[in-house]
Amino acid sequence: MKNFLVKTIANAGALAVAVWLLDKITLTGGSTGEKAVTLIVVALVFGLVNMVVKPIVQVLTFPLFILTLGLFTLVVNALMLLLTSWVADQLDVSFHVDGFWTAVLGGLIISIVSWALNAFLPDGD
Repeated sequence: MKNFLVKTIANAGALAVAVWLLDKITLTGGSTGEKAVTLIVVALVFGLVNMVVKPIVQVLTFPLFILTLGLFTLVVNALMLLLTSWVADQLDVSFHVDGFWTAVLGGLIISIVSWALNAFLPDGD
């Protein structure tokens, strides 16, 4: 459970960095507290999408991973971020990613920041 909480906080931090760096990834809301709660909710949705949908997409597109020497991972990460944006919209959460190329760059930023945060945050296992 502690590991899940640490990963969610790392994802929320990575999403916050992507929102801060990219104009086309938006997080609207009133106070800072509301934005923090929204980031946690989006991080939970993002984690769920990555846990359920991403492995299925990776298996189905395995030949493309091999053909592109793993660069297709950027496309899959972008699609997961766009799916997270769509789910957030369905849940009436104020998080939006505008466009595929923004999602590619956002996915790259989220991957790097999340990796760095997970390296420094304590592991629950």
